[in-house]
Amino acid sequence: MITGIVVALPEELATLTSKRIDKGHCVFIADKLLVAYSGAGSKNATVAAELLISKGATQLISWGCAAALDTALMPGDLALVDCLIDVNDDELLVDHNWHEYAKNLLASDVAVRTGSLTESVNIVFAGKEKLHLQLITKAIALDMESVSIARVAQKKSLPFLAIRAIVDPADMDLPRAVGYAANAEGDIVLSRLLLFLVLHPVELPRLIRLGFYFNAAKATLKRVARRLDDLADFPNKLK
Repeated sequence: MITGIVVALPEELATLTSKRIDKGHCVFIADKLLVAYSGAGSKNATVAAELLISKGATQLISWGCAAALDTALMPGDLALVDCLIDVNDDELLVDHNWHEYAKNLLASDVAVRTGSLTESVNIVFAGKEKLHLQLITKAIALDMESVSIARVAQKKSLPFLAIRAIVDPADMDLPRAVGYAANAEGDIVLSRLLLFLVLHPVELPRLIRLGFYFNAAKATLKRVARRLDDLADFPNKLK
């Protein structure tokens, strides 16, 4: 069994491996672990998931960070979602047995929260908008890639799991610098970020706080990464 893992951002990729992976490509980081660096967004995630399957992946994981919709979630909490909701309010389920196994395996290492995750087409900047999405969907978190990866897995009848660490709390407005620095694919362009901070230095404290939250999420992902071999070996646990 080869486990294919889709990662959208380079900072998320660094929680899994120090190997260089070009965007749109995949590399084995272990004998049975194949990682694709997709770039942000639904289309990139779909292409990456299909690439992993073409290279032999027999189960898929969506790996990275997410925004909280539930006010009980804190930065660094692990959202191990059991259901995904797309922009049309259609639901996709993760593999139930794999999900239960992962929840029990990881509970001693990180704060695990279960529930549903909803799809976002763009970065959601306003806390008010996140809270509104929670009222509509009842989801605990959102990201831009997991639904697309789950949809590919469903079409190929492959097991799927979403592993997402929380960055921004539900009521937090993202710094305006993030919106200014993000390109069309959701990647942060450093030169844009620095220019915005020069012109709007008052934004710096909020950006620093977001950085602390992002570090908490990455620390969680690194702890989970230590258990990836066990997570990926789940099918053999059933034998």
